[in-house]
This record gives sequence, C-alpha cells and structure tokens, in this order.
Amino acid sequence: MGTSSSSTMVKVVGANGQISLGKQYAGRQVLVEEREPGVWLVRTATVVPDNERWLLYPQAADDLRRALDWAEANPPDDADVEQILTRLGDGEG
Repeated sequence: MGTSSSSTMVKVVGANGQISLGKQYAGRQVLVEEREPGVWLVRTATVVPDNERWLLYPQAADDLRRALDWAEANPPDDADVEQILTRLGDGEG
C-alpha cells in the first residue's frame, strides 16, 4: 500500500460536467461515492469482472499454478496422435 496523505485542490467542473484529476490518473478506473449532495469521495479502484472473480480465491490460484507447472513440465507432443485418435474414435478414454 502507498502512503496516505491529504491535500485539497480546487478544480472547476467544465460545461460538460467533467473534472480532470491529472494525467497520472489517465485511463484508471475510479469509484465515485456521493456522501451527501455536493460531497464526493473519489478513489482509484481495480474492478474485477464477475466472470473472473473466481481467480481471486486461493484454491483457484493453487489449481491454476499446478496446471501451469504441469503444462511446463509436459510440453505438447504429437508422437501418439494416431493412437489417441483411434482410441477416441472407439469411445475409449
């Protein structure tokens, strides 16, 4: 985590209803919380899509790490392709 500091800036809301927070925040997502009319709390955030949230669970991270380790230790090999295709075609496996 970064250090916490407090500062006050005067910004002008443009005719289109926008304010600029500075180039260092360009492209970042922010949460804007309206505490009361005219009072906002703006915080930078990282938003995780619902369909990717499962990746944040420790078990999922462990499973993914093990799968990547296995894939690295077992590179693709097409030496037995014909035998595998025959087995699959016979309904085995």
